[in-house]
Amino acid sequence: MFRSALVVFALLLVLERPAGAYLDPGTGSMLLQALLGGVAAVGVIARLYWHRMTAALQRIQRPKR
Repeated sequence: MFRSALVVFALLLVLERPAGAYLDPGTGSMLLQALLGGVAAVGVIARLYWHRMTAALQRIQRPKR
């Protein structure tokens, strides 16, 4: 199974054709914008759930009476 997959992969590399695709400069900025948007979303979620996280940590750290 692995050997046949390796042969198919090698054939795909050897028999490749030019794609004729073009990535304009706007593509890089769009990817950067998506990455920064993801980081901002994680920050917003962390801020929204900050009180829940700190309350849970305080419950863990408190000694039981």
